[in-house]
Amino acid sequence: MATSSKAKKKTVRLASGRKRARQDVKLNAANTSLRSHFRTVIKNVQKAIDKAQAGGDKAAPAELFKHAQTVIDKIADKGMFHKNKAARHKSRLSAKIKALSIAA
Repeated sequence: MATSSKAKKKTVRLASGRKRARQDVKLNAANTSLRSHFRTVIKNVQKAIDKAQAGGDKAAPAELFKHAQTVIDKIADKGMFHKNKAARHKSRLSAKIKALSIAA
């Protein structure tokens, strides 16, 4: 018997269970999208910081960070991850941007 990496789910018999399964698919898609957006926003700020360190525009990372803060806070408010994780990401990005302005 070959085992697959993904176990086959049993079909639910109760109507409430079937509804729950349908809702789970939608919620999973929404959460995946939000998580992806979060990662993209952070990567954009990080890339802007790297370009600024290489002699690029010093104001771009601050602008992107302003947008990233709102995205990070919204996702934390929805309970995607803990508020301390959001604070940690914002703090680390902020410290890197502050170091850029001091070095300039």
